[in-house]
Amino acid sequence: MTQKDITFVADFLTEHFNEAPELYNRKGKYFNVERVGQYLKDEDDDLVSPPNTEGNQWFNFLKSSTHLKESPLLFPYYPEKSLHFVKRQMEAVIDQCLQKPADVIGKSVHQAVCMSLYKTSESEDSTPQLFKLPFLWNDKTSNIHYVLFTILENSISKIYLLRRHTDTSRSVSNGILAVEFGNFLNNSINESTDSRCYSCLDAHFYDDETVTVVLKESVEQEGKERVLAQLPLS
Repeated sequence: MTQKDITFVADFLTEHFNEAPELYNRKGKYFNVERVGQYLKDEDDDLVSPPNTEGNQWFNFLKSSTHLKESPLLFPYYPEKSLHFVKRQMEAVIDQCLQKPADVIGKSVHQAVCMSLYKTSESEDSTPQLFKLPFLWNDKTSNIHYVLFTILENSISKIYLLRRHTDTSRSVSNGILAVEFGNFLNNSINESTDSRCYSCLDAHFYDDETVTVVLKESVEQEGKERVLAQLPLS
């Protein structure tokens, strides 16, 4: 060890482990603890060595501001408490803030329609994820809500389009339909039916009238072709 290392350790011991008679009445805590560790203890007790906030610009700013000093929007400061205590206090406040909206929204939501998309075997230990990449879009002009999604397994070449009127009392024609890509991108009639079959990697609405899809060749081979296609809803 260099002399600098020894000095550093000695200064640390002098600062954090000097005798503290004012702590003698506490359970075995006769020395100042290391100042970082005390903030991480999951206890409600006061900090053994609270921070010195003198000269802190934020506290000085709050004290000088008549509007912010008593503002209910500012989370109260607990200089004598650990971070665990502050975390629990903040979680309680957030839970209280979210409870009312959750109650109101929960009571306003009801089932408008039920559609059976697929069935899985009840004997399987884990149900496979067959519902993929749902994308939501709201057309404010026609007041129609769209959901784009794919179903894996037997229909990898299809994307499904579910649409509902935002007014649940009204219905729209073709509430759900499927678009199958298959081999429609074949360049010539000489190509075999199965050689250029495409499946959907991703699908998003581009605007109210257009859907953008990313397609890939389903054939297992190197350098699979990727296609970016724009599909008009019409």
